[in-house]
Amino acid sequence: MNHRKDSILARLLAMIERVGNLLPHPATLFLGMSMLVVVASAIAAWSGIEVAHPGTGETIAPRSLLSVEGLHQMLTGVVTNFTGFAPLGTVLVALMGIGVAEGSGLIGAAMRLLVLSAPPRLLTVVIVFSGVISNLASEIGYVLLVPLGGMVFRAAGRHPIAGLAAAFAGVSGGYSANLFLGTIDPLLAGLTQEAAQIIDPSIKVNPACNYFFMAMSTFLISGMGWLITEKVVEPRLGPWREDGAEPLEKIERLDAAERRGLLAALVTAAMLALVLLYGTIPEGGFLRNPETGEILHSPFMSGIVGLIFVAGALCGLAYGVGARTIRNDADAMRGMAKAMETLGGYLVLVFFAAQFVAYFNWSNLGLILAVRGADFLRVSNLSGIPLLIAFIFLSAFINLFMGSASAKWALMAPVFVPMLMLIGYPPELTQLAYRIGDSSTNIVSPMMSYFALIIAFFQKYDRNAGIGTLTATMLPYSVGFLAAWIVLLAVWVLLDLPLGF
Repeated sequence: MNHRKDSILARLLAMIERVGNLLPHPATLFLGMSMLVVVASAIAAWSGIEVAHPGTGETIAPRSLLSVEGLHQMLTGVVTNFTGFAPLGTVLVALMGIGVAEGSGLIGAAMRLLVLSAPPRLLTVVIVFSGVISNLASEIGYVLLVPLGGMVFRAAGRHPIAGLAAAFAGVSGGYSANLFLGTIDPLLAGLTQEAAQIIDPSIKVNPACNYFFMAMSTFLISGMGWLITEKVVEPRLGPWREDGAEPLEKIERLDAAERRGLLAALVTAAMLALVLLYGTIPEGGFLRNPETGEILHSPFMSGIVGLIFVAGALCGLAYGVGARTIRNDADAMRGMAKAMETLGGYLVLVFFAAQFVAYFNWSNLGLILAVRGADFLRVSNLSGIPLLIAFIFLSAFINLFMGSASAKWALMAPVFVPMLMLIGYPPELTQLAYRIGDSSTNIVSPMMSYFALIIAFFQKYDRNAGIGTLTATMLPYSVGFLAAWIVLLAVWVLLDLPLGF
């Protein structure tokens, strides 16, 4: 197969890569945006622009950060802007629990078991499904499952690049689909809540606000990934030939200790599920709202992040004890610490993102832009599903140039969440539309942090593979996922189904 035929596509993606590389580091970008807000607030205050608050009718005027009051606000708020930033604590807590499960080997063993035990006819769909589920600990998906997909396909006599593509499609293209809540859910919900409170300071956005849609998306993406792999990608690649290929690697099956650990984790998960059911299903359940008895505004829903921590930690500990990978409390703490080590760059990013969001809110620019933008949307005749689709495509396009999901949403949420709230769209729906666009183009975005690693996996089976090869292989998944998700969202909205809890 001559991959040089993709030269036009390769040049296009190279241009996108060059443009994307012109962008500064996301933290620097937020620093620059913060300074831009400072200047813009002064210009807006000087211009005398005013709007009426859509809820109270109160006149809203911009406040200048280039003033004594603004200077005081910036100086005294540096620490509290950072420590009070909604996504920070939720991500730290959730990731510590997931860190125990990942550090003990639970997630890696579960992924291997799921893939290796799949019947040949279901091999493709199981690999894509495993990729979606691996988003609980995304690094495991990229580092373990993607190369494992190539090895499994090759062992089955199929083209290994098709296996790599199927796994990558699930891990990255299905990033916003899962049967379980992961760290991305509280992170995005926190940013959405910060943005929604520009309009309604009392509003709360639950980390499980998109759960029902995302759980259904797990099966949609798994099915689409299977269809595209076997009907489009694999036929295009042609039959696999072992000529000149590296020796076939042996995929280690689970040993007795790993199986014992998985059994212990399964029993622990079942016991935890029974406790949660007992606390939520009975009318007087201890996890229901003690005053109203409802689930929606209850300790169960507000404690989702804590439950993620407890579930990850307990199941990880159970696996570690059973598999002998955790022998004492220090081993468990090292798993948490290792998870925290990966957050150095994130903490720097959050520091500057928090300042940007705080400046944007204090200056009233967010509210003013939201009101003016909503007025524009009202007269543009773009509404309903077409408006959501337009926002999805905007998110998908921006994702080609800026890889971090949280960084993009921290920039977009303060503008689009309030704007769409003012014309009747709940913040949970706007967040969902963003997640669809963001996930769909992950697999063709050179700015995605693992893009270079996936190219290296491709080159193991095709020395000439490059950015054009990877993009040409993954583009059918990107288009297919985007189309399928838009149809599912349209059906969901038309039937007025709940997005989540």
